[in-house]
Amino acid sequence: MFLWFVGMAFVIVWVVFHDPAIDYRMVMIGAIAPDLLDGVTGRRWLAHTLLASVVVLTAVMLGTRGRRLLRRRLLFLPIGMFLHLVLDGMWTDRDVFWWPVFGGHLGGRLPSLERGELDVVLELIGLACLLWAWRRFDLADRERRRRFLTTGRLPRELV
Repeated sequence: MFLWFVGMAFVIVWVVFHDPAIDYRMVMIGAIAPDLLDGVTGRRWLAHTLLASVVVLTAVMLGTRGRRLLRRRLLFLPIGMFLHLVLDGMWTDRDVFWWPVFGGHLGGRLPSLERGELDVVLELIGLACLLWAWRRFDLADRERRRRFLTTGRLPRELV
């Protein structure tokens, strides 16, 4: 699963922050990062824990002290990771989500691989979100698309 996380994370961040200056590329990378990292094993592991997102957020905050613009860009990576946990329903697996608080073991198949036919529906919803964004921010325009791909920012005039 890919489009579900990328499309929904983009739309959720847009709806919540309504800010054209956010690097939406970081949001989308963060939204797929847990599956990319844990996908190596095919099992829920560290990247699907709340701890992983908190560690990345802490690293961004500590590593960008005094560099406001870099912080603003990188801050949306862990936000995307938090959104992945929400969109994956990870809070329903107490042992993995809260690991190591409850002393549970990590494991089990990735939720993205367990849903079966529901994955097709979720991917279509993610695709619909991306199509909405494409039209809403006129990314068919070559210059706007280039700017989005190079900066991650949305056209300020369309906000």
